[in-house]
Amino acid sequence: PTQSIIRIFNSTPSTTGRRFVLEKTSLLIRMIASARVSYLAFIALLSLESCVVSFAPSRFAVASPRFLASTTTTTTRMSSTKKEEEEKAPTGHDVRNAGPPKDIDPEELALQQRLSEHQQNAARMGIAQDIRTLVQYNHGYAVMSTNSKSEPGFPGGSVVGFAPDEEGKPIFIFSSMSTHTQDLNEDSRCSLTIASKEFKGAADGRVNLMGNVVKVEGDEAIQSCREIYRQKHPGAFWVDFGDFTWYRMEEIRKIRFVGGFARAGGVTPKEYLKAKPDAISEFGPQIANHMNEDHMDATIGIVANCIPGLDVTEAVITSVDSLGMYVKVARTPRASDQYQQFKIRLPFPRVAETRKDVKGLIVEMMKPAAEEAKAET
Repeated sequence: PTQSIIRIFNSTPSTTGRRFVLEKTSLLIRMIASARVSYLAFIALLSLESCVVSFAPSRFAVASPRFLASTTTTTTRMSSTKKEEEEKAPTGHDVRNAGPPKDIDPEELALQQRLSEHQQNAARMGIAQDIRTLVQYNHGYAVMSTNSKSEPGFPGGSVVGFAPDEEGKPIFIFSSMSTHTQDLNEDSRCSLTIASKEFKGAADGRVNLMGNVVKVEGDEAIQSCREIYRQKHPGAFWVDFGDFTWYRMEEIRKIRFVGGFARAGGVTPKEYLKAKPDAISEFGPQIANHMNEDHMDATIGIVANCIPGLDVTEAVITSVDSLGMYVKVARTPRASDQYQQFKIRLPFPRVAETRKDVKGLIVEMMKPAAEEAKAET
């Protein structure tokens, strides 16, 4: 794969396109490693896109580097073999002297290495627990896709309220007049796309559950559904209306998960049903809001202490769990004017079991930065 990417790099007809090759490779190399995309398909796509970017750089903007673990390795290999490959590689558009992209500043390269190593070793929840936690502490609404009864062959989409039961199976209360209810009565197969409570874009988590949604039978089961649903939606007065019926995704058949950049995959339904939601995540948003509103300077100090050299101008905590925090940071590298915004993981020194634990651990992580600031004054 490295040799093929080098050939694409050398034959790409602009500096913009070459920079695109490096950044696109950094972003997608993990997908190849985890077999989520074939090597040949990736090479073909990279060849096409690098040329598109080269000929229309103003229309197709190049994404900012995401500091993936493979960035340094890929760039270093390309640099060390470039001269040897340049004479051998086909030039495509006969632009041998186009020149390489701007060299990475040595300090920036060292920072990327430290950041990559830190992120690889940062403690975080397993995917099954991550998914189960996302579903449990969601705001209670998701997009359901059904097989349309009125338009055969087309999917129907609806925003629906739901609440997970003790196993994580979504519970619904539907009116018989709703189109998705009619679709389910005809064909129980559907999917439910759930975004994390703090979802704002591609860097945030979302999960898709595919399965069969059927009516809940039995007075005891219906009463249990009512109690669970009302806990999630206390204002749902319609649950007792005679025209409404309880449904549940009884059989979860497939699960697809995207936790953000370079964190995607799936788990088996058995793994999902066995997982337990992270307890700290239930009140994590309140902690995050407090830190973001009143103590962002402290979070910036924690980032600088955990990853030396990573000086950021903004650090917004997006989620807190028993093992640490996800923080969206912003910076402009000293050797560049390219503004960057990305999410990093900051692990706690120890596992947190209570709200008091979280407060103590954050204070502990703040101390080095506070002591340094005190020494400077």
